[in-house]
Amino acid sequence: MPTSPLPRLNLRNLMLAMAIFSVVITLCNSFYATYEVQRTLLINNTLEANRVYAAKLAEVTESFIQSTRQQLAYSAGQLVTSMEDEAALMAEARRLHHQSDSFNSVVVVNADGVIVATSPDTLQVKGLRLSSASARQSLEAKKPLITDPFVSPSGNYIVSLSHPVFAANGDYLGYIAGTIYLQQNNILSRLLGRHYYQDGSYLYVVDRHRTLIYHPEPSRIGERISGNPAIDEVLQGREYAHKVVNSRGIDMLAGFAPVSSTGWGIVAQRPKAATLAGINEHLLRVILKSIPVGLLTLAGIWLSALFISRPLWQLATSARVMNRQSAQADIAGVPSWYFEAAQLKRAIVRGIGLLNDRINKLHTDSHTDALTGLFNRRGMQQVLDNHEQEQIPFSVIALDIDHFKRVNDNFGHDIGDQVIQTLAKVMQAQARRGDILCRSGGEEFMIFLPGTSAEHAREMAERLRRRVAVTAMAEVGHITVSLGVAHWPDTGATIGQVLKLADQALYQAKGNGRNLVVLARPDQGAAH
Repeated sequence: MPTSPLPRLNLRNLMLAMAIFSVVITLCNSFYATYEVQRTLLINNTLEANRVYAAKLAEVTESFIQSTRQQLAYSAGQLVTSMEDEAALMAEARRLHHQSDSFNSVVVVNADGVIVATSPDTLQVKGLRLSSASARQSLEAKKPLITDPFVSPSGNYIVSLSHPVFAANGDYLGYIAGTIYLQQNNILSRLLGRHYYQDGSYLYVVDRHRTLIYHPEPSRIGERISGNPAIDEVLQGREYAHKVVNSRGIDMLAGFAPVSSTGWGIVAQRPKAATLAGINEHLLRVILKSIPVGLLTLAGIWLSALFISRPLWQLATSARVMNRQSAQADIAGVPSWYFEAAQLKRAIVRGIGLLNDRINKLHTDSHTDALTGLFNRRGMQQVLDNHEQEQIPFSVIALDIDHFKRVNDNFGHDIGDQVIQTLAKVMQAQARRGDILCRSGGEEFMIFLPGTSAEHAREMAERLRRRVAVTAMAEVGHITVSLGVAHWPDTGATIGQVLKLADQALYQAKGNGRNLVVLARPDQGAAH
């Protein structure tokens, strides 16, 4: 009995099956590679953004600490001859307290540890003697100090910034201190709290003993943190970023930076889930939009599955090595003659371009003052390092707006910002090619003039002073500036000394009536 032949495979169906299999595998591989690359880029980008953000806030906090130390040092100098004059002590405490919103309260303590003056008067601690070891930190240090957190005699959980008062003969007379109430509204919470976002991102600050001194949840202030690698590293003075798990078991992307003068650490973190919230939905939309196009394409690719899958294969191969410098050029060179490959290539190339732009912007932002477009302190330090390394002599002009606080008080901070922007434009118009302009903080600026003698720098400063004086400012009218000029290496052995001399010359200009230029001399003095 004859047997029927075995059914033979239909070559067309076999090729179609192979094409379907190949397309599905290739698409899945491409989507997976795209997902992993985008996921990695989002995480790394967020980590870097948080690190830069924490570093900027650390710089702002450092500037605030330096400012308060200067205020306390000035007040300590005023009290040298007044430690026995109760009225003078109270007046100076009130003046320092009301001068700015830096401190919640101000106290003056004599050498016996007795509080002899306070502001505000409602503290009700005047005449009390400090007894606890925590409260006596500043008294026993006999030097400028930022204390560890402790409970004050008035019952507030505080950090105290203090400066000693010494008589002319060297006798220790006591100290003056400004306090920050950690569990109440304070300058630290206003400085950092406005950066709190609604996606679970937040900032916190720890002191050198891992104690929280700022947190969006006031109830956690004073809590000691352990087992957190971000805190471990920032307290070692490192500026970096980490994936961490917070106390509630939530995966966070944390960037951190130290405040070097205090031993504090600032941590900015965002939930990992919030960072990746849109990636799954985005990938799902890509897949859903690709299905109908893929079905239509299958009708024409059953004879040329290998040829059609080649662009996707090349894109997937290039996507695996996107960390190479040539990745963008490699992906751009992939022949993508049909829609899916072209769209996928365009998305990947755009993603790489956006990432590079973001990294470049973050680098520029970290060195540039956002308000004026001039260099900030970090950019200024990089310039100084280059000049010192290449031994390029330069002159420096330290510039400060006279009575700028009145502008802010009378016209508001928005007008004050406009004044600063207008001044920056005047400085840029007066500057030569190669001059470097920096905003060192607030209304203070630095101008570096490479290869310029001190006398020529003084002449330029004088021209700038006159130009500013005749330039109309929005709503304010006219302002004046005081300027100090120094030269490196003629004026000082180190760049740091020259910058200090320029600042001293600036303050001498202010002391001599403002709207002046003062030139620092090589003998460490300053002359008009």
